[in-house]
Amino acid sequence: MTVDSPQPAVQRLPGRPRADSPVPGARARVLTTADRLFYDEGVRVVGVDRLIAESSVTKATFYKHFGAKDTLVLEYLAGRHDLEATELAALVEAHDGGRATLEAYLDAVVTRVQTVSFRGSAFANAASEFSDPTHPVRVSIAEHREWLTGEMVSLFKAAGHPLPGDAADDLVLALDGAQVGAYAGDAIAAAASLRRTAERLLAA
Repeated sequence: MTVDSPQPAVQRLPGRPRADSPVPGARARVLTTADRLFYDEGVRVVGVDRLIAESSVTKATFYKHFGAKDTLVLEYLAGRHDLEATELAALVEAHDGGRATLEAYLDAVVTRVQTVSFRGSAFANAASEFSDPTHPVRVSIAEHREWLTGEMVSLFKAAGHPLPGDAADDLVLALDGAQVGAYAGDAIAAAASLRRTAERLLAA
């Protein structure tokens, strides 16, 4: 796996720039606002007028850059995917071997699901709002999940697991459950369950 930039793993996009920070361009402001609102509140409930108002752009500027709300949703998900890919690539570079990387990845997930701002998986949340599996948003989500499963297969293979494909499927499903459980229920219990599942998979 390669990393396009030597930057360390990035964090979630900020909700608003600091007062002493340069004001970002209109397109970046809309993306930053969309990332915050779509993740915190949902895609369908956040209208274009609110995105425009909170991004401090004009309606003409919004449509010039994005054309339609669905395009912005796709860019929001692409940004979330890029953040995850960058974080995972950094972990691969920082740790020796598939097992060490998997353990570091799980540590990062466990930490994330127990934060106050955690609202579940951005991809699962968006999928629940788009019922048509052929919709571009659902296609984008499916591609992200295929990527994640492929990365887990590579890590289990590097760790010497006899059935890396099965192990990757099991771990991705455990990740789904942990993220839902952490947001809707007991985050500590969800994180502990995820660790137990991962330990059983790594012991195989």
